[in-house]
Amino acid sequence: MSYRILLAEDEPGLRNMTAEYLRGQGFTVDAVRDGEEAEWAVNQNRYDAVILDIMMPKRNGQEVCCTIRERYDVPVIFLTALNAEDVIVRSYEIGADEYVTKPFSNAILLAKVTALINRYHGLTVQSGIVREGNLVIEPARRRVTINGSVAELSPKEYELLLLLIENRGHILSRTQILDRVWGADYAGYERTVDNHVKKLRIALGAEGVHLRTAIKAGYYWEGET
Repeated sequence: MSYRILLAEDEPGLRNMTAEYLRGQGFTVDAVRDGEEAEWAVNQNRYDAVILDIMMPKRNGQEVCCTIRERYDVPVIFLTALNAEDVIVRSYEIGADEYVTKPFSNAILLAKVTALINRYHGLTVQSGIVREGNLVIEPARRRVTINGSVAELSPKEYELLLLLIENRGHILSRTQILDRVWGADYAGYERTVDNHVKKLRIALGAEGVHLRTAIKAGYYWEGET
């Protein structure tokens, strides 16, 4: 699986060098040059980790981090030349997971990114089996069990569940869900998504509490912490 990273850094040389290094390690990297572009990217895409410089034009990295924490559960790493204790403490207070000061080692940055993604990622895959809390998903058999009992899901309900868990913590609009589950050429209505979400919640029983509604925005899976 290729994980996707957002890198926000205003210095072109460092931005390009870091992005290319991470791409060489198998990551998909979106590189942006300021805080406004970073916020736009986070609102448009699902990321497995976000790397932020602090001193950026338009909006600084700490402001971007605060915006991310209001809505998304994603690893945030500050990559900055600032090493003052108060700045570091403030960064952790607003939700940073790691703080790396420049100059830095690419190998250490890679190790921190990989460790955070492994910790945050909602799926533990073993021999093709996906585990999320009390749920166990067996893709080869398209079977879902909850505490050992089989959950009776329709094909679309199964695909909807898998999509939401794979994007845990990120709001998916009804249009996005229709495109991913029913296909871009589907000519039906968004209400189809609502009906399937309702049925899926019922089928999941107590675990249905993790399938959350974002008012006027869509749906998301809130995994256990």
